[in-house]
Amino acid sequence: MKRYHAIFDGRVQGVGMRGFCMMEAQSRGLTGSVRNLENGMVEIYVQGDEDLIDEFLGAVKQGNRFIRVDDYTIKEVPVVEGEKHFSYGWD
Repeated sequence: MKRYHAIFDGRVQGVGMRGFCMMEAQSRGLTGSVRNLENGMVEIYVQGDEDLIDEFLGAVKQGNRFIRVDDYTIKEVPVVEGEKHFSYGWD
């Protein structure tokens, strides 16, 4: 079990990225959260099996025809025990 904190920059707000992240995470059984930041970036916490997290982050980096990731940072953070869902921030 691993947990990562990631910040994504580019065309990541107003393009459905939070919903995209939630669907990608839920389809892999991952937990965590995604929210917009005031500076135009998107913040993600993701937790679960490391291979599934790698798949998830790869899908997010690739984006879709609306989402375009120009830059990102990812770092490992402590696991949150008992987390059960991936939540969608409304910020």
